[in-house]
Amino acid sequence: MQPKIDESLVKHLIASQIPQWKNLPIRPVANGGWDNRTFHLGDAMLVRIPSAEIYADKIQKEFQWLPILAPLLPNKIPVPLVMGKPNTKYPWPWGVYTWLEGETVASSNNVDLDMLAKDLGRFLKALYAIDSTGGLAAGEHNFYRGGSLAVYDDQVQQALTILKNKIDTAKARTIWEAAIVTQWHKAPVWIHGDIAIGNLLVQNGKLSAVIDFGGLAVGDPACDLAIAWTLFKDSNQHIFKETLALDQVTWNRGKAWALWKALIIAAEVIDGPAIEKEHCWQTIDAILNEQSL
Repeated sequence: MQPKIDESLVKHLIASQIPQWKNLPIRPVANGGWDNRTFHLGDAMLVRIPSAEIYADKIQKEFQWLPILAPLLPNKIPVPLVMGKPNTKYPWPWGVYTWLEGETVASSNNVDLDMLAKDLGRFLKALYAIDSTGGLAAGEHNFYRGGSLAVYDDQVQQALTILKNKIDTAKARTIWEAAIVTQWHKAPVWIHGDIAIGNLLVQNGKLSAVIDFGGLAVGDPACDLAIAWTLFKDSNQHIFKETLALDQVTWNRGKAWALWKALIIAAEVIDGPAIEKEHCWQTIDAILNEQSL
């Protein structure tokens, strides 16, 4: 049985484990996430509560690695403060972090996409340059982000069957099958695992922070490139590509990552966040009708 995650639970967890903060106000964060339920703790902190067991080990991973990565990155990332323990009312680890100011790209009306493309490209380039020794390889813990696309071949084939009268499935299959037979041949790099419009914060139109490192692992950076099709287009798409300076085969896998997620959401092979349901058809259209990249 899944625990009910609400202010009452958070208040209990804080009072029982971090009593010095028990009198701080608690309120849900607007659009507080899918893998985790998030809550303000006072004005300067954030509580993240994994929404299911499959997301629970991500808290421990963030607490281990984010303090190591942060000094080497050009933009802010979450700062872990206290890792909470399971108890009788909640069965998994949970965490308290500093609150990072800014709007998500998903909710902001003031984003210069060319500037965001360059800033995000620089952030990822810096992430990929950090020594990945000791990092956890991509796998089930992060839904294979940074690993082989072939893991999701069955899902894609199922989605293509369902969508056969709605999209150009022959073209989609060609893109997918050309990508899944390739792989990253260099040393594994740190990957974020979920570069999406809900995980990028902006202030004054500029990238200020990258959040939600639950998908963190070491492996193939292609999964981080999906935003080139889910958000960027035309000039900003090319700025993003030029800033990262990765080989074309890696970009082709990035396109396949974006296609996989859009197909399985559109075909309802899996459930997903409302924002992904809203944009999946646009992503499919962008991929199937692009002229380059």
